[in-house]
Amino acid sequence: MNELTLNPHDASALFEECVGGVTAPRGFRAAGVHCGLKRHRKDVALIVSDLPAYAAAMFTSNKVQAAPVVVSREQLRRRQMVRAVVINSGNANAATGEQGIKDAWSMIHETAKRLNIRSEEVLLASTGIIGQFLPMEKILRGIEMAVKMLSRDHHTDAAQAIMTTDTFPKEAALRLTIDDQVVTIGGMAKGSGMIAPNLILPEEKHATMLAFITTDAAIEQDALALVLKQAVNRSFNRISVDGDMSTNDMVIALANGSVGNAPLVVGSSQLDRFAEALEWLLIKLAKMIVRDGEGATKLIEINISGARTEADAVKAASAIARSNLVKTAIHGEDANWGRILAAIGYSGIDFEPSQVEIFFDDVRILGKNFDLNFSEDAARQALSKCQVKLNVHLNGGSYTATFWTCDLSKEYVYINASYRS
Repeated sequence: MNELTLNPHDASALFEECVGGVTAPRGFRAAGVHCGLKRHRKDVALIVSDLPAYAAAMFTSNKVQAAPVVVSREQLRRRQMVRAVVINSGNANAATGEQGIKDAWSMIHETAKRLNIRSEEVLLASTGIIGQFLPMEKILRGIEMAVKMLSRDHHTDAAQAIMTTDTFPKEAALRLTIDDQVVTIGGMAKGSGMIAPNLILPEEKHATMLAFITTDAAIEQDALALVLKQAVNRSFNRISVDGDMSTNDMVIALANGSVGNAPLVVGSSQLDRFAEALEWLLIKLAKMIVRDGEGATKLIEINISGARTEADAVKAASAIARSNLVKTAIHGEDANWGRILAAIGYSGIDFEPSQVEIFFDDVRILGKNFDLNFSEDAARQALSKCQVKLNVHLNGGSYTATFWTCDLSKEYVYINASYRS
């Protein structure tokens, strides 16, 4: 499949945002209920398409993969058309062996039975504590409750039901016109900690980030897989809260074709338009995850320019985003440019250190040939904002990349020191 050429910064001119999350597109319903996996908050979510929908997904590349990842992969190998996704929070069903796989299939079969659809048409996801068996009596009761609560109005309930340490539900939707038809894309996501996804397609060999995308556009399955992969690579795969990759990371996209447009195919200009809108939506959801990072007080956007290759730009941005020293310095509003330069240095890219320039917003901290003529007060003022832009010019080529991360605070340690208690 060919790579699409996109400019997400111009994409907003192609669409308008709307409300409704995963049920904004026609033909989708959702529910979120509390069945007792968590003490008080909703813990089982269900997304259902009234029509069979093409499905594409990307999964964690962690060697340790949770039962729902294993089972959903197997489901997609068997069938590309899906009707439902069931999700539970409060328990990851990871490192649970054969019993965990059995329980995952039980969730699949129960959902199919309650919806009167085939088991092959159901995917699932889980998030929460690793190494504990699912309380299946509660889970099955939750699925029954969720089926009864399905509605286009319950998209926020579903977004709430997938939360763990999240402090707010994450959902978004947009509309665009394709072939004179109004197409809608909706999504919801969760994530706050244990965020450094490296999501891959199921056929590739290589506290959780989950995202679920719906659209009423008609789109061929290979085209859906292509645009999802590219959008994920430029959104969820470019965020980091703490540098830890989950066992349960997953993104699922469903396209049910309710609009009735001519199916989007690889190579068409209409697919390019759809891809731009999808990428914008996923970036919006990804930034919500970073903004809600455990204990975070600042959203940090890292822009790399002047790299010799795109891969080098991504590596440099990723190294900075994952550096605890950089993240703590920004939390303390300390313009410690040395930590940024060091991170680029161990990223493995080919660059000339003396040519690097570093800016916080438009305040230059480091100039070429290690020029350090800058105002500490101006730098501190730039770092005092709740959204900080870290711009790095490598001055060695024409390639760019953007990553998003957050600062690292004492609150992060507190949250993760007591996650299980």
